[in-house]
Amino acid sequence: MKLTNLFAAALLSLFTVTASAQTYEIQNAHTYPSFEADHMGLSFWRGKFLKTSGKITLDRAAKTGTADIVIDASSIDFGHAKMNEHAKGKDMFNVEKFPTVSYKSTALKFDGDKLVSMDGEMTMLGVTKPLKLTVNHFKCMMHPVFKREICGADASATFDRADYGLTYGIPRFSPEIKLAIQVEALKAD
Repeated sequence: MKLTNLFAAALLSLFTVTASAQTYEIQNAHTYPSFEADHMGLSFWRGKFLKTSGKITLDRAAKTGTADIVIDASSIDFGHAKMNEHAKGKDMFNVEKFPTVSYKSTALKFDGDKLVSMDGEMTMLGVTKPLKLTVNHFKCMMHPVFKREICGADASATFDRADYGLTYGIPRFSPEIKLAIQVEALKAD
């Protein structure tokens, strides 16, 4: 009898942990991965991607979760039409062959209740490499219009674009890229 009770308690515990994980859908209209890239040491070009999708799961009690983010590479926008077209071509993002850039987390790190970083892998131009995102800001609240919880974050990282095969202009242009991601995700129904 005690073994049956222990087994039932273990199953209930497993269900409780699983049940507290929440899924959030990335809101494209409020999510803009942006970047800063050297322009021959003269200035920094800043651009962003206008189409992002994916989901985030969070279990704040267990301090675990996942992120699966997909960026439409053809939505790149420098605010300069000619540069946008060049960036979509074979010299850079080659969007015809590689239509997306993706990020999948492998671990979320919390400091108390605050999400502070995310370990994961970014795939760009068919190359997958580890990339750690520092979470500079994180907050969840009840959305006043949708009446569901929404979470938002501001994350950043620096990486070498040559590691992913994006070598256009090197060495005239530095390969270091500063990445910033503002993201909002609404709790799924």
